[in-house]
Amino acid sequence: MGVAKYIKDEKDAIKEVIYQSGIKVKPVYTPKDLAAIGFDYDKDLGNPGEYPFTRNLHPQGYRSRAWTTRQYTGFGTPQETNERFKLMISHGQTGLNVAFDLPTQMGYDSDDPKALGEVGRVGMAIDSLRDFEIAFEGIPLDRIGSGLTINAVASIMLAMYQATAEKFGYPKEKISATPQNDILKEMIGRGAWIFPVKQAVRLVGDSIEYSVKELPRCNPVSICGYHIRESGANPAQEIACAFEIAKAYIENVQSRGLAVEDFVGRFSFNLNVFGNLWEQIAKFRAARKLWAKMLKEEYGVQEKKKLFLRGLFGGGGSGLTKEQPENNIMRGAFYALGAALSGAQTTALCSFDEAYTIPTPRAALLSLRTLEILMDEVGLRDTVDPLAGSYFIETLTKQMEEKILDEMKQIQNVGGMVHAVATGFIQRKVTQQAYEYESGIQKGEYIKVGVNKYTEGSEAQTDVDLHEYNEQWADTQVASLNELRRTRDNREVQRLLKALKTAARDGKNVMPALVDCCRAYATVGEMAGVFRDVFGEWQEPSIF
Repeated sequence: MGVAKYIKDEKDAIKEVIYQSGIKVKPVYTPKDLAAIGFDYDKDLGNPGEYPFTRNLHPQGYRSRAWTTRQYTGFGTPQETNERFKLMISHGQTGLNVAFDLPTQMGYDSDDPKALGEVGRVGMAIDSLRDFEIAFEGIPLDRIGSGLTINAVASIMLAMYQATAEKFGYPKEKISATPQNDILKEMIGRGAWIFPVKQAVRLVGDSIEYSVKELPRCNPVSICGYHIRESGANPAQEIACAFEIAKAYIENVQSRGLAVEDFVGRFSFNLNVFGNLWEQIAKFRAARKLWAKMLKEEYGVQEKKKLFLRGLFGGGGSGLTKEQPENNIMRGAFYALGAALSGAQTTALCSFDEAYTIPTPRAALLSLRTLEILMDEVGLRDTVDPLAGSYFIETLTKQMEEKILDEMKQIQNVGGMVHAVATGFIQRKVTQQAYEYESGIQKGEYIKVGVNKYTEGSEAQTDVDLHEYNEQWADTQVASLNELRRTRDNREVQRLLKALKTAARDGKNVMPALVDCCRAYATVGEMAGVFRDVFGEWQEPSIF
């Protein structure tokens, strides 16, 4: 996914190159191409750190500040995850990107029958504040920011993070957390949703509103084009969906009486980088420009820093293969190069063994070192936006901009992103795109090394040391949960859960009540259960 389609003649010479976004690439670009698109330096490019920020958010780029490295980390019990956090920080990682297991993501406690076999398998199991206290013990929460890769119960996790910091003596004003908190992309591209669309978006809005007032260093939502891309969307669709999702959240918070300029600077993005190098670079450059233009022209945002498209450019999961897995090391290096050349602020790189399971310590360290080599050895800090002025890159960036705007227009024409998700419109588009790509792989129209070309020796190259799941983790977690329920003040928990239910039912911001529940050691399942009782659960529309 994400590679180009190469149409060749009988002598194997390339006749035509078509990117996944539908852009046709010429063999040679000249000044005439810039003239053809009406290229204007000030309007389309500008200096680094100046509107529209195509080149970079900061005048000196990586000279002034290296990118933040935030490898995806979390498995088993909170204790195992804490050990991995400290290991990665000791190796030079500068931020945390926290993975949660599937029961936690779906709002179930570890002893729930629906959690059987999944506790701690694909991320850290979290049942209560006690687990957060263990996971973040010894982590300087006033210096290390944490991305929380959680969506349906993101409001609960943000409340728990605040309560944890307070337990450790950190004022809430000093902590930095970024819950993913993008439920619309879950409904489009991943499936870890719980509540109906309207109520789910309301919870996102509650988190944003609360953070603006109470958590000045937290970014309450990370709009995640990443998983939409992983599900099959092409690069232009990824950005278009992310921006239309952002607009849905903006409008929700606007309706509460907040000015856009008061909160939009706290939005961040999680965007994917894999596939064709040039298409990815153009995507990120076009995205920075379009985001700034949209905020300024549609919402009247004027303050410079609040026009920044901030976030994590990374991953590359769907670009990895089980076949010849060591090839993923090279893929990852080039994905990271694309992120760097496009001006990423924060990066996280999938490890070569993640086509199988969560990474081993060795694989995770190798990915981290890949990022560090690019930053400290290769010369990426020498100058800002070294590709600026390229006839090819500037033309491609403009074409990508047009493709993104066209995709956004299609979503607007059906009534906006909330309606598009509720009716299955977006899901159908992404599914169709994924089908077309997979068909292209099967037909050999898209080349994937080791999968449909250069497959010789593949059987001998699949021996990978894998992270092993420990069945005892679930027993340990359930035992800890039972002990918590025995020792906490259950009467107080029930009182606070009742207050949470009242807030949810009466349309009040639920965040203060969630913080209170977390402090009293209410469980994730109990708090999510309140929302299930009040909101119900979403019934996914048929898309076929």
